[in-house]
Amino acid sequence: MEKPILYFDNVGESNTDAVIEATAKRAAELQISHIVVASTSGKTALKMAEAVKGSGIKVIGISHQYGQNKKGEWEVEEEYKKKLEELGAVITTQSHMFSGIERSITKKFGGYSRLEVISDTLRSLFGKGFKVAIEVAVMAADSGHIPVSDNTEIIAIGGTRQGADVALVLRPAHSGDFFSLQVREIIAMPRAKED
Repeated sequence: MEKPILYFDNVGESNTDAVIEATAKRAAELQISHIVVASTSGKTALKMAEAVKGSGIKVIGISHQYGQNKKGEWEVEEEYKKKLEELGAVITTQSHMFSGIERSITKKFGGYSRLEVISDTLRSLFGKGFKVAIEVAVMAADSGHIPVSDNTEIIAIGGTRQGADVALVLRPAHSGDFFSLQVREIIAMPRAKED
């Protein structure tokens, strides 16, 4: 099988519309029923949900966890949350798979955790958006928002800073079975990486 990969010269939000278009097309071709989107405010998830409206594809937006930037607060904007719900999409969160309690231990006691090694390896080799796409897929699996089996494929979208610049076809996995996750296809990614 031959399939094109959409490559970008730069990272970031300027690639969002192209990623969404390519994702909607590939999801239809593969009859994928779940798309997981990293979306801090809900804006990128909303764009994806609008692009697949009426197709039967479920969009799951994964935002930063509560307290990421301000104790007790979530960064999802109410306007986007309401529109996502009207479209039948989900916007949710949980502790980040590649940090969470591990990062607080590193901050307090020093050293470097195994989760941080996985995170930094993915980020260094493939870019931040690639790492984020994998992370939100695991978060969606652990939240029960996507099916997980040997025969399931989903699309996961991540980005560098804001917006989207990576889309991957994955066999998802729960965090407790992380190494059974498989990247099956790269739909889009930046050639450049952010240091």
